[in-house]
Amino acid sequence: MQNSVLIIDDEKKICSLLARIIELEGFKVFQANSGKEGLKILKAEDILVVVSDVKLPDFNGVELVNEIKKIRPVAEVINLTAFGTIADGVMAMRNGAFDYITKGDDNDKIIPLIYKAMDKAKLNARVYELENQISRKFNFDSILGKSKTLKEAVALARRVAGTNTTVLLLGETGTGKEVFAQAIHHESPRRAKPFVAVNCSGFNPELLESELFGYKAGAFTGAAKDKRGLLDEANEGTIFLDEIGELNLDLQAKLLRVLENQTYIKIGDTQTTQVNVRIIAATNRDLKAEAEAGKFRLDLFYRLSVFSIELPPLSHRREDILPIAMHYLAEFTAKVNKPEFSVDKEFIRLLTNHNWKGNIRELKNVMERVVILADNGLITSNLLPFEFHTEARAADPMNMQDVEKQHIIKVLKYTGGNKTETSRLLGIGLTTLYRKIEEYKIEA
Repeated sequence: MQNSVLIIDDEKKICSLLARIIELEGFKVFQANSGKEGLKILKAEDILVVVSDVKLPDFNGVELVNEIKKIRPVAEVINLTAFGTIADGVMAMRNGAFDYITKGDDNDKIIPLIYKAMDKAKLNARVYELENQISRKFNFDSILGKSKTLKEAVALARRVAGTNTTVLLLGETGTGKEVFAQAIHHESPRRAKPFVAVNCSGFNPELLESELFGYKAGAFTGAAKDKRGLLDEANEGTIFLDEIGELNLDLQAKLLRVLENQTYIKIGDTQTTQVNVRIIAATNRDLKAEAEAGKFRLDLFYRLSVFSIELPPLSHRREDILPIAMHYLAEFTAKVNKPEFSVDKEFIRLLTNHNWKGNIRELKNVMERVVILADNGLITSNLLPFEFHTEARAADPMNMQDVEKQHIIKVLKYTGGNKTETSRLLGIGLTTLYRKIEEYKIEA
């Protein structure tokens, strides 16, 4: 990152003098004699510090600082004022300037100020990059897969992200409901505020209530001081309630109140607490059926399901299995510092034919295991868990015949070759048994 400084001043002599002083410190300096010229340089160069007159022919100080920040958010601005007053300084700082200095003042003051502004701008740049990395990690583009069913789910999530609408994510375990919830939050106006995820199945009802809503000191034995609840932690942001179907009916009533008027009462309190929180819920259950059976509040179900999104299981988008697997292969290979692997065809066949009851979470775990076990630069089918091979054998008609043959031999041996007893134990007719003995060439 270059230590670049831009000076903007319509007085060319002052601009040149400052440039010379700053260049002697080893900074790369650009000069502009108008606001428009300065903004043009900002667009083309990686400028970290701007030293600008507050009064220019085409801009005043307020407007220029705003325009500089739009183009280069991480840059710090030092204002030059003709008459250094407290009012000028206060105005400069309010406008977003790093600091200000009086024109014609001791030029030695500008150098320490530029060093401080440069350090601050570099810190800004690091924070900005980290925020961008987080945004890239959690935005919709980070959701793996290109299948039609997934794209339809993503399109719905994009539509609702910019609103404050409650969202209910439906789908099997491991389909990526929390990833969707994070993407909705990070592409919403609440992105700079907290995202709090709660797995409702991870707590007993009493503990979950205290975690969600908090409590007052003395509310119960051991409550020595006030505790903030997770709803309060998520204030102005988003709370993600995973496995929402695990809430008991009492907690469902309290959550319904939050959805209806954004208030709740802490355990042991008599006053209501006001919050501003968006709720995204998720479940792998049929909540409507449970509500109709009296196991879940019907009014809460309707409030939660204002906008429902069904996430497709991996078995319904098999074209995504291999690309997702290759993504995790690259990720885990880099993590354990192993060289790139090639993958054999049998590995791919078994991978894509697997039932994936655990969905993406299972696929991720399998690929981590494979990378740990792999050696010699090749990913082979023998690295896959045992059930992948038994599934393949069961799905292969020739292997099924082999299993049937071995089973008949085993039962014949058990009955001492008694075919009548064997047919009874096998649940088939005697003529069918003779036909299979002949077909499989079994010595009996």
